Amino acid sequence: MIKNVMGIVNLQAQEELLSALTEQRPLASLPFGGRYRLIDFPMSCMVNSGIRNVGVLLPEHSRSILDHLRSGKDWDLARHQKGLFYLPPVRRAHGEQGGDLQNMYSNLDFVDNSSEEYVLLAESSAVYNMDFTEVMETHFRLGADITMVTSASRCTDSGSGIVVRAARDGVVSDVCLHSDIKKGEQRSLGIYFMRKQLFVELVRQAVEHGGKDFRVDVLLRATAGCRICAHQHTGYAWRICSVQAYYETNLALLHPEVWEGLFLREGAPIYTKVKDMAPVQYLDGAHVKNSIVANGCEISGKVENSILFRGVRVDRGAVVRNSIIMQNGVIGAHAEAECVITDKNVFITGGKVLQGARTYPIYIGKNKRV
Repeated sequence: MIKNVMGIVNLQAQEELLSALTEQRPLASLPFGGRYRLIDFPMSCMVNSGIRNVGVLLPEHSRSILDHLRSGKDWDLARHQKGLFYLPPVRRAHGEQGGDLQNMYSNLDFVDNSSEEYVLLAESSAVYNMDFTEVMETHFRLGADITMVTSASRCTDSGSGIVVRAARDGVVSDVCLHSDIKKGEQRSLGIYFMRKQLFVELVRQAVEHGGKDFRVDVLLRATAGCRICAHQHTGYAWRICSVQAYYETNLALLHPEVWEGLFLREGAPIYTKVKDMAPVQYLDGAHVKNSIVANGCEISGKVENSILFRGVRVDRGAVVRNSIIMQNGVIGAHAEAECVITDKNVFITGGKVLQGARTYPIYIGKNKRV
């Protein structure tokens, strides 16, 4: 278990290729896997690794995050000492562009006043289940100033990200910001471990020199003066940086070995907000194959290779294939949805046919009726 380490979850990630899914929510609160949100993964891994002091750097529009995390009770962070802390965003002038550095800078007093010596900074755009104590062990073994967690990209991805090149001993020789990640390349998962004082110094220096983005103005520039090392995570991990990546990562959960690797790691569950709902109801005419169906759903039609979030209704004669149907969605009688992502509260009326492709799924926005 990690001791003497505080956690910071950075929710300032901006992914242009996810604008459709994040138009009305921050990336961190994007639903995933039938019942989770992306923020559940860094939060759960921190708690499972023994971190009990966690600060969440909030985005400007944070209602959904506050509603999801609440007091932190579901992550065992509702405590009299330490626990969960919300770090408010900086107010910006209308039209002003800003990255995540200013928010870090304005909340440095929280970091300074903590009793821990080290800080683990994690973004909320990746899906994984790892033991952060292994990251700390790599950090000390290699004598690193900064240790970043990497994972081999499982497919070619058009979303931007940091590609890392490291020697066999783990020392990073090159850090590049790429807009096109090739399969097999080592990419950053947005997880960084360092001394608290070094984090404070790097953020202050970057802001004082006009920096705005942690990845560009701190991490990339730190390669000149700091010993940066890489901890390669060999388990299942994906970075959600495009609609296509979101679609493929969700459907990958339909493979038992992927599901087990993410959610059944011994002693390390992924926690989320608890909702008390009735079990799934499979009514006359229901046929479900190779799918994840959350509680509260009512199935009277056919569901194949799909993920259904809580409270979804599939009416008699309806067909859902290779699709992601978010919370409280309705697929009307004899409607068909293939390679489709529907956001929350979408109603597909009876008889309608929506057909996308595995390489280009159709997305239906929140609260829409088709």
